[in-house]
Amino acid sequence: MSQADIFPTETTTLYTPAWYSDKVREERELPLAPGDYKVTPGHGAERWTVTSLKDGATVYSGIGPVEVMHPPAAG
Repeated sequence: MSQADIFPTETTTLYTPAWYSDKVREERELPLAPGDYKVTPGHGAERWTVTSLKDGATVYSGIGPVEVMHPPAAG
């Protein structure tokens, strides 16, 4: 039995629009909890940004809208 079995970690996913489709979203796993990220919407032609509140790093800068959330439960 591993530590992951005893203390399961929830993943966080960044959902971004795919450049090639209006209906498809791309998914990228993030290492921190959803509350550890700040999403700043772009206005007009500005890019959307996602910033880590832990270290200030920009983890995404691009087209929007974007969402940072737990993925839906499998089942």
